[in-house]
Amino acid sequence: MTQTNIPGIVALAIGTVLLIFAWRASQAPMDQMSNALTGRFTGNTMWYLLGGIVGVVAGAGLLYRGNAQG
Repeated sequence: MTQTNIPGIVALAIGTVLLIFAWRASQAPMDQMSNALTGRFTGNTMWYLLGGIVGVVAGAGLLYRGNAQG
């Protein structure tokens, strides 16, 4: 296991948790009503979603980079 694998695994795990939070927040009644009326989710849900995507992509990139070197 290289030095970049550990932060990659951590970033991947945090990104996955944030995506789970985004999914759960999007299922909340208030968020469903906001989506129905405006066509968009609330700000918190969008931040969870964007943070999760960034975390998963960064974690996967670090894991790939660590495996490509070793």
